[in-house]
Amino acid sequence: QVQLVESGGGLVQAGGSLRLSCAASGSIFSFNAMGWYRQAPGKQRELVAELTSGGSTTYADSVKGRFTISRDNAKNTVYLQMNSLKPEDTAVYYCNAVRGLLRENYWGQGTQVTVSS
Repeated sequence: QVQLVESGGGLVQAGGSLRLSCAASGSIFSFNAMGWYRQAPGKQRELVAELTSGGSTTYADSVKGRFTISRDNAKNTVYLQMNSLKPEDTAVYYCNAVRGLLRENYWGQGTQVTVSS
C-alpha cells in the first residue's frame, strides 16, 4: 500500500515562500509521475505541478516562474518550492503519485496553505 505524507503547509504573507514535502512509503522510482494538486474552497482540484520519472515537468500557468517541483530519490521525497506567494494560492495542497500501466493514482491527506494579503 502506497502512503504519501505531506508537510510544510502553513500561513504566510503575500510575497513569502513555503516549501512543501511529500514523503512516499516506497521508492519513488516506481511511480510514472508525482505531482502536486490544490483545491480551494468551492473550486475543483487542479494540477499545480508534475514531475515525471523521466524528469519532465509541467506547471499550471498561474504558478510558472514562482513554483518549482523537485525530488530527492534517496529520501523518496518530492518537494514543491513556492515563492512569491499570492492570496489566490490559498488552498489545500495534495501530493499525487501515478504508478503502472493502469495509472493507479495515490493521494496524500493534504496540507493547508494560507496566504494573507
